[in-house]
Amino acid sequence: MNAPFPDPSSPLPGIVNGLSVDVEDWFQVGAFENVIARGEWDSIKTRVEDNVYRVIDLFAEADVSATFFTLGWVAKRHPNMIRRIVDAGHEIASHGYDHARVFTFTRAEFAEDIRKARAILEDCSGVAVTGYRAPSFSIDGRTPWAFAELAEQGYAYSSSVAPVVHDHYGWPEAPRFAFKPLPWSSMIELPVTTAILGGRRVAAGGGGFFRVLPYGFSRWAIRQVNRREGRPAMFYFHPWEVDPDQPRVGHAPLRSRFRHYTGLARMAEKLRDLVHEFRWGRMDLVAHREAARAEPLVLPERAEDALA
Repeated sequence: MNAPFPDPSSPLPGIVNGLSVDVEDWFQVGAFENVIARGEWDSIKTRVEDNVYRVIDLFAEADVSATFFTLGWVAKRHPNMIRRIVDAGHEIASHGYDHARVFTFTRAEFAEDIRKARAILEDCSGVAVTGYRAPSFSIDGRTPWAFAELAEQGYAYSSSVAPVVHDHYGWPEAPRFAFKPLPWSSMIELPVTTAILGGRRVAAGGGGFFRVLPYGFSRWAIRQVNRREGRPAMFYFHPWEVDPDQPRVGHAPLRSRFRHYTGLARMAEKLRDLVHEFRWGRMDLVAHREAARAEPLVLPERAEDALA
């Protein structure tokens, strides 16, 4: 089993941004959750393994390491892929078992989901799993108890909050940078990156925003966070986003199809530009570096009991 964090005695100099991959297949995404049932998943040909290997090769070109937040469902079916991720020097972290959003669970159900996923990931990888990302960034003001459950199960960090207003997810009251959600735990939360544009927070941490918007927007946003605010950016994307030949779900809503398919053909080259232009590292390294200046989370009184 590996240590929770890399050895701090030889840190990389300067600001290192957090690079992460949410490992799920094309049919498991939130955009299709109402048109492709979980019961159909085993009958669909997976593409995730080949796409993950493309991502690993792309990272190797730039000599960068990243964190692969992986579904337990995927790891169970692709154990060789998990071992290859680890052998390439990347971190394996949990994305839950089958991409169910946290606010659809009771606390007991959530506890079982993260326990099940972690057991599979550790069995496949042979290393300790200390990081977690909620599917669709679904830890928010409705589910503060999720932090307590993660801490009790021994997670060192989470990256599960999108501190923005969004129709699909979001907790706009949350801090923009690393925070400690629990007064009794050292676990920290690393929110996905936002930038300030016209006095408002805007999502700037990757995914569909990176695919759809010009590359210059992401360059501007990361430079703002690094240079003006002196903080690392937290960036994410999915393996299916480098796969322009994936099947098309013609009966999905138009908005879902736009979000899922736009920019796929250009994604790999944009990622190549990104990983060469900025400095990147695993999320556990970033969590270690940010722990000392992570601020406490301040919640309304009615929510405080849920953290106990």
